[in-house]
Amino acid sequence: MRIIKSHEITEKVKKICIEANIYLGEDVVNTINKSLEIEESPLGKNILNTLLENTKIAKEKNIPICQDTGMAVFFVKLGQGVIVEGDTIEDAINEGVRQGYEEGYLRKSVVDPITRLNTKDNTPAIIHYEIVKGDKIVIEFAPKGFGSENMSKLKMLKPSDGIDGIKKFIIETVSEAGPNPCPPIVVGVGIGGTVDKCAQIAKKALFRNIGSYNDDVNIANLEKELLTEINKLGIGPQGLGGNTTALSVHVETFPTHIAGLPVVVNINCHASRHKKAMI
Repeated sequence: MRIIKSHEITEKVKKICIEANIYLGEDVVNTINKSLEIEESPLGKNILNTLLENTKIAKEKNIPICQDTGMAVFFVKLGQGVIVEGDTIEDAINEGVRQGYEEGYLRKSVVDPITRLNTKDNTPAIIHYEIVKGDKIVIEFAPKGFGSENMSKLKMLKPSDGIDGIKKFIIETVSEAGPNPCPPIVVGVGIGGTVDKCAQIAKKALFRNIGSYNDDVNIANLEKELLTEINKLGIGPQGLGGNTTALSVHVETFPTHIAGLPVVVNINCHASRHKKAMI
């Protein structure tokens, strides 16, 4: 067994909360640069250049990429050989969020759903756990903005709707979202499981690097097909027209019940912010 002090977790979480909000990953920057080469709209090109300039300014001035510094979402792999000493792992992560958002001067956006009173420290975080072999903790973090989150959808399709029904729902969801999620977007898709599992894997899909594909060749081909069709919609950068509506489509699947076909589309803006830490 390996003992990990809870304050070590807190420090790691604080660090990645700040870094994810300031430094956009090279996977995103590289994909936007590639999109510049094929974007046909002059206005679209101008917007993509502005997004890259914004990224550069954030890095140089050490300020957030976007004023919406998101709700803190974590996927945590906890080695079964680890004992967390001190606070619970959940308390340690939330303390890291609290400190990170305070010390990083990040906007606190979390409120009670009914009273709308702000919790004033951007907690509680959304934390998904996976128990794995080993004696390490891997923490993945993404600050999820809600301009794009609000455009996400769930649909319980009939099994008879099949793959055509899945494609139709995904493309319609992106089309209806229009300019609201600040395109170019990243589209996370969950297919299968139950309602909660489907939403979880759609969210997890957004943690993948832009331009990566599912290991299943059939799902990878579906991702490529969907990206092509979505970019034919003409929504374009910031919804002002063009052929760069999405940067990437990530699809994850999970076995489901014989009577069901749940599909969740979880949309992210171009600032696909995520960081990983290992202890």
